[in-house]
Amino acid sequence: MSSTSSIRVRFAPSPTGMFHVGGARSALFNWVMAAQSGGTLVLRIEDTDASRNSPEWTEGIIRALAWLGMDGEQYEGPYFQSANADRHAAAVQTLKEQGRAYYCDCSREAVTARTGDQHKGYDGFCRDRGLDPGPGRALRFRTPDEGQTTVVDLLRGKPVFDNSVLEDFVVARADGSVTFLLANAVDDMSQGITHVVRGEEHLSNAPKQQLLWEALGGEPPVWAHVPVIVNEKRQKLSKRRDKVALEDYRAEGYLAEAMRNYLMLLGWAPSGDREIVPWDVMVNEFRIEDVNTSPAFFDVKKLRAINGEYIRALPAEKFVAECLPFLQQAPFDVDVAVFAELAPLAQTRVALLSEIVQMIDFAFLDEPPSDEQSWNKAMKGPAAEILAEAEESYRDAPWNAEELKNRLERIGTAHGLKLGKTQAPVRVAVTGRTVGLPLFESLEILGRDRTLARIAAARAVVNATQAQEGSPS
Repeated sequence: MSSTSSIRVRFAPSPTGMFHVGGARSALFNWVMAAQSGGTLVLRIEDTDASRNSPEWTEGIIRALAWLGMDGEQYEGPYFQSANADRHAAAVQTLKEQGRAYYCDCSREAVTARTGDQHKGYDGFCRDRGLDPGPGRALRFRTPDEGQTTVVDLLRGKPVFDNSVLEDFVVARADGSVTFLLANAVDDMSQGITHVVRGEEHLSNAPKQQLLWEALGGEPPVWAHVPVIVNEKRQKLSKRRDKVALEDYRAEGYLAEAMRNYLMLLGWAPSGDREIVPWDVMVNEFRIEDVNTSPAFFDVKKLRAINGEYIRALPAEKFVAECLPFLQQAPFDVDVAVFAELAPLAQTRVALLSEIVQMIDFAFLDEPPSDEQSWNKAMKGPAAEILAEAEESYRDAPWNAEELKNRLERIGTAHGLKLGKTQAPVRVAVTGRTVGLPLFESLEILGRDRTLARIAAARAVVNATQAQEGSPS
């Protein structure tokens, strides 16, 4: 791709109630392509479908783009396709006057009855019937009977389509509204679009849109049809089956920087076999021509791992700030000052920001959370003795993590246990779970009184349970 400021790349999402991760990737590819060329990214909302025309959904697109880093400074617009209705109508009139379009009253059932194949395209039945506009009559574009249409695609070379296999497609419905194909072509022409980056599912539309551009006196854009995104079963991502909404990932605690990094890797690889790459490096290295045409696997495990890396790289203050929205939704009150002490312990252990609530809840609840599996795993064998000895030893211990660890380690040695086994009942007594933040640092922050009270309460339950199990029935 040559570098010229005349390049105008467009991203044209439809409001659907959620922002698909595939659309997010296309938006990023468009953004980077425009930024590299010194050109312009044009944002256009495809809002002519009344069933999808909701201001809330449009606002959702704007918010999703802003979260990824694309605010109004990074693109021109947003423009709305519905505002171009006059141009759409003029294009319809031009096609009729040129004889490039004709009216058709064929139903899908009628076409199937003639062709004997419900999957076969339109058979051109109304081409020469000379129908006038009227109820139930759509306007079809007359595709050439001969020749070929070549699509210039930066990823796929120059795919060639035989015109004879292109059906006469509808450009205006019977109610007068124009279809996606015509509206896109007209809008791209009126907005000076030179490059279009979009999903490969639209590749079959490209020759039809090029024919429309040519019929309307324009030069078609340069296309780039990026690979489809698939799940672990190599099925195309579907909102009915897969988690595809960008908003859902944000709500789960993925960082925008991590999501942006990962989406750029879906079909493209930076130099040096790296996965964690600064954004400015990606912008410098990315070439749309280097995007692989094979399906791109949306690996949630890899995304999660990348997100964990980005979380660990956050400055401490930034990590606290990112966690606060999740803590504000917690079913308990959080003392931000106490959380700030716990945050460095948690930052190395969470892969999603939403995990922070369960990670630190023990410090803000009156009693530790109850986890039966953890309790049964830890409160066996010499658990009661360990709890009793820990309670006694901790009463006069200097209250710092190192001393608390040393004292529990000595208790374990007396029982012939390593520290990992020794600390299990103490951890569950205080935090409620077998896995969590570093234990002794957590005890230091929790404080002597709350720690001893929880150990004593757990010891009492273990003793009572053992007595009950040992009593005759």
